[in-house]
Formats: sequence, C-alpha cells, structure tokens
Amino acid sequence: MLAPVLHAPRTDMRVLEVELDPPKAGEVSVRMTASGVCHSCLHVLDGSVGGAPMPMVLGDEGAGVVTAVGPGVTAVKPDDHVIISWAPTCGRCRYCIGGRPVLCANQPPFGYLGDGTTRMHLDGTDVHNYGPGTYAPEIVVPESCAIVIRDDMPLDVAALIGCSVMTGIGAVTRTAKVPVGASIAIFGCGGIGLNAVQGASLSSAYPIIAVDLADNKLEYARAMGASHVVRADGDVPAEVRRITGDGVEYAIVAVGSPRAVEAAWESVAPGGTVVMLGVMSDGDVINPRWNRLMGQEVRLIGSRYGSARPATDFAELIELYMAGRLKIDELITARYELAQINEAHRALAAGENARSIIVFDT
Repeated sequence: MLAPVLHAPRTDMRVLEVELDPPKAGEVSVRMTASGVCHSCLHVLDGSVGGAPMPMVLGDEGAGVVTAVGPGVTAVKPDDHVIISWAPTCGRCRYCIGGRPVLCANQPPFGYLGDGTTRMHLDGTDVHNYGPGTYAPEIVVPESCAIVIRDDMPLDVAALIGCSVMTGIGAVTRTAKVPVGASIAIFGCGGIGLNAVQGASLSSAYPIIAVDLADNKLEYARAMGASHVVRADGDVPAEVRRITGDGVEYAIVAVGSPRAVEAAWESVAPGGTVVMLGVMSDGDVINPRWNRLMGQEVRLIGSRYGSARPATDFAELIELYMAGRLKIDELITARYELAQINEAHRALAAGENARSIIVFDT
C-alpha cells in the first residue's frame, strides 16, 4: 500500500510503498475511510516533541471498516464499521478495572504494537506507528482500539470522534465534570478546543468564553456555542473578570503554551479548576502564582484523552450527533487526498482550518 512515511522531524512525509503484515493474535486490520489531521502529529513533524522512533507513519484519529481479525479476537469481525481509539487497553490492570482505561498500565511502547514489533515495513526496515498510524490506508491495531459503531454513522465524520471530539468534550464532561450553569473559558480553539466549547454547551455552562489569537478560530468557537470571545493578545484575565465578575469556575487549556496555562490560572475564580489538555514542547516551563493553589484552592489538573472510556463513550457521542445535538460536519473545513498530506499539515500549522481530514479511496 502507499502510505506517508516520516523519516525525520522538520522534513516532508513521503508517500511510499509500504508492506503491511496481517494481524496477529488479539489484533485487527482496518481499511481506513478517513483520518483526522491532528496537532499532536504536528509536534512530531516540527520536532517540538522528540523521542518518536523513525521512520514513522503518523495519524491518531480515524474510522474505517474491519478487513481481518487475528486469533482470539471476539469484539469485532470483518465488515464491522469502527472508530479507531489511539489508547490501547488491557482490560485487566487496576486502571482499566477502575474505569480509567486511558491510564492503562500495559500500553505498548511508543511506536510499537503490544508485542514490541511493528506491522508496517519499508524495504525490510520496520516502520513505526504514531498511535494507530491512521494516515495509512490500512492499519493493524489492538482489538481494544477498534470500537464498533452503528453502520449508518458516516465514517468520514466518525473519524474525528476518535481523538478531537472525545478529548475536547471529555475534558469538560468527564475530567472537569462541569455542572449546569457553571462559567467556563476555553484557551485555544483548534480542533480539541472547539470540541471543549461543544462540551461546555452540552453541559449548559454559561458563560462560555473562547480565547484565541486568531479571529477565524474565535468565529468557529461562536459557531460551536461560545457566548463570548476574547483575543489572547490582550489582558485575558482582566477581560474574563469583566465578563464574569471574579473569574470563571473552570478553564480548559487546549493549547500547549505556558503563557496560556498562566493566563488560565489567573482567569479562574477562587476555588476554580484549570484543566490542562495541550501538549507542551520539550523543556517548556510554567510559572503561575502558586500561592493561589493553597490560598484560594485553585486546582490544576491534567486530562488525557478527555478521561475517555472509548468502548462506551464513542457510542454516546454518535447518538448525540445522530440526534442533531453534536456538531461534527461543521468542524470539517477542509478535506485532503493522501497525496496532499504535507499541505494538510502546512494548513494546520498556519491555523487555517477548524479541523481537516484525509479521505482515502475506498
């Protein structure tokens, strides 16, 4: 198959002929319909996050159709429609049993499948996968990463549920557990931040304040349910207090920026909670006023994958979409073919789209 292969940071991916092994025990092969273009992959491309084994196929959200299953697979079968989850789970460790599967203690090493090997190869060399590697037209993933969905859900739309929709909405509804009527600010209105805005709207929060540097992102946020927008190049905490009185009860930081974390910290009211979603670059340091931690009981917590339980949460998000309560079509502002993979990431880095997808020939 032809797949985009990254050989080193700060270089273009090259679409090359890659061999794909069949699934082994406990694994599933999936023919991809579409993959989201995710900012997490951009961090590997631009070198801001190191440690990724090369060569590598990127991509951590997508949807497709099961083509084959390995020995012992019982949860999925060929021709099932599935959303790909990037977080493998064992189902046995204390985190999985305790309802926090995204913290599974038995996840494979970065770039590998569970047995410590890869299924993609290029001229005899192993090709690693960023999470599931959804930029390839066919992938092999653990059974736990292929979440079966209803057949009438459009797969190109479903692709975004596997990361950006789940992560953004889950940060609000599952990690922060924002109650009805609570005030909230979302810092960073890329794909995940826009879904955090949606999560706030679904939670009936008010006001919902979107913060970003880009005017187009703020307009996207209004369309997703933001009641107020604030440009990030001004005194954001002062503007948030002007809107709310003493600050918001919750702040979601959906961008990997120390300055954004510090602004969010100053924007929450006493007793407020800051939820960190964004991926920081290697070496980044935050310097908030830590005396607020004790003196005003302000909390800083992390959110991995929106504290997701993919096996059940994906189906719930689909039902919201099918009922017209969840906007996903509106998030997709650009579609690319596989040959345009580098252009898709240039546009992502430039902030031109709300969310874009790679659509495969199926």
